[in-house]
Amino acid sequence: MSWREVTEADLAWVQPFLRAHVQSSMFFLSNLNEHGIDGTADRAMRIWALDDGRKGLFALSNGGMILMQAPDATKEDWLATRAFWAERELIGCLGDGAQVAAFFEATGMGDRPMSLNEDEPGYRLGLAQLKMPDCNGFSMVPLGEDYRALAVKWRTAYHGEVLGTPAHKCAEVAAQDIAKYVEKDSHRILLRDGVPVAKTGFNATLPDTVQIGGVYTPPELRGQGLARRAVALHLQEARDKGATRAILFAANEAAARAYESIGFERNGTFSLMMFLANDEAGT
Repeated sequence: MSWREVTEADLAWVQPFLRAHVQSSMFFLSNLNEHGIDGTADRAMRIWALDDGRKGLFALSNGGMILMQAPDATKEDWLATRAFWAERELIGCLGDGAQVAAFFEATGMGDRPMSLNEDEPGYRLGLAQLKMPDCNGFSMVPLGEDYRALAVKWRTAYHGEVLGTPAHKCAEVAAQDIAKYVEKDSHRILLRDGVPVAKTGFNATLPDTVQIGGVYTPPELRGQGLARRAVALHLQEARDKGATRAILFAANEAAARAYESIGFERNGTFSLMMFLANDEAGT
């Protein structure tokens, strides 16, 4: 076996190692910081480390998500992880694009039916270099009770359009998402002259770094620069609170252009796969 289970004593090197690869480790770090090792929440994880002096980590959340940060892992290493997940119900896999591809090739995981299979370009920005667009007439407000119903509607559309969630589950999952966002105060609504026009948020945070996610503009309002204004204003807020860096992954070319316009630069590739449940896959 090329892996051993991580203990509290390992955190002295685990966290710096993940921070050295922060572009593709934000979910890993955020889950670890919020829930520690062997917690009971869905996003709490069991973590294994390569046991021969190489630095590498493999994790499985209670909810069934596989996470990884193991740039030196071999085919044999990836195959050995089957002992951790072969008997578990899995919902997906995420991590650095090259690592996820190697893991899938070694294990045959890529043969599973999926609702989402995305390789997205990564972007990063030092917030001192944030380029603010003209935001005259625009303002940001927390995603609170006043906007919950609208946010659920937008998030429902996002699940179907971007995440590939089965149609019969979109509304239910969206409502759960928005409840978490309201509780964590992680998302914002962009107002234009007092009217809500877009949504943005941070889907993972560290004291000095934020990861942008869930950016959404309704179809009838696209092409007006709303997403970049929403993201820029939220980043300005984060910078004022002490954050110094932002990362994100662009879902399409239009999104990439919006992010580049406010200073983001290309950095790496991120993979996110979501598996179909057995009943949805017809098995």
